[in-house]
Amino acid sequence: MNIIEEIKKLQKASDAVILAHNYQPGEVQDIADFTGDSLELARKATDIHAAVIVFCGVHFMAETAAILNPDKTVLLPAPDAGCPMADMITGDQLRELKAKHPDAKVLCYVNSTAEVKAESDLCVTSANAVAVARSLPPDQQIIFVPDRHLGSYTAEKLGREFILWPGYCPTHARITENHILAARSAFPGSPVLVHPECPKPVRDAADAVLSTGGMCRYVKGREEKAFIIGTETGILHRLKQENPDTLFHPLLEQAVCPNMKKISLEKILWCLRDMRTVITVPENVSGRARRSIDAMLAVN
Repeated sequence: MNIIEEIKKLQKASDAVILAHNYQPGEVQDIADFTGDSLELARKATDIHAAVIVFCGVHFMAETAAILNPDKTVLLPAPDAGCPMADMITGDQLRELKAKHPDAKVLCYVNSTAEVKAESDLCVTSANAVAVARSLPPDQQIIFVPDRHLGSYTAEKLGREFILWPGYCPTHARITENHILAARSAFPGSPVLVHPECPKPVRDAADAVLSTGGMCRYVKGREEKAFIIGTETGILHRLKQENPDTLFHPLLEQAVCPNMKKISLEKILWCLRDMRTVITVPENVSGRARRSIDAMLAVN
């Protein structure tokens, strides 16, 4: 029996569903029951009937699944798969910021800890940040944490000013406008699609700014048969699978999140075999964090 057969056997025996983020290794995406971006995964996590969720992503994603499914067992195959951006702000730091701006509403990017979500009014993803922010009154003061790049992008789209926390994604921050110039020279005529976690000069130089799920929808039905993709390179696997006759070039080959690559087929097998690592969120945090997630999902 090969490793995939073993995983499927254990999955059936434990009544488990496997969810994977678009940045996961290709073989992990292939074995998953559902692959998507943060918004797609959050929506999927509200409609799971299996007893066990194996979350192939990073810690905050598994936390979100646990918050939305308190009656299920949520497993993270690589317990050390963290997120530098999520670690750039703590609950205490957010409480201090809120105290300075008592009339502000807090929008927190889903790339944050449960504790930060619990201190926020609404959660957002890169796919829906503009829509969620637009749902608030135009004169409402907004604190946006932790990603300053997604926050500035959202504020620009609405013609507003936000109070931005200075966090960022190290992987997306590596991408520069010079990389776009080089890619356009190497692949002339290919549209450049970038993620809103990229710095403003990169966003301004691109043809479209989209979440990973948005990129997947954008390329379908387009006349162009080659695209330059400016985000973590794991998305290329899904794009190629869904569009076999289209070429996809990474804007930056080195745009690799080491944490997203910590999960392997072997680790999925071990976590199902041993039922570890179980991700839990304390009740006093989970209930408040869920309110911010539910408020986001209600907008959509």
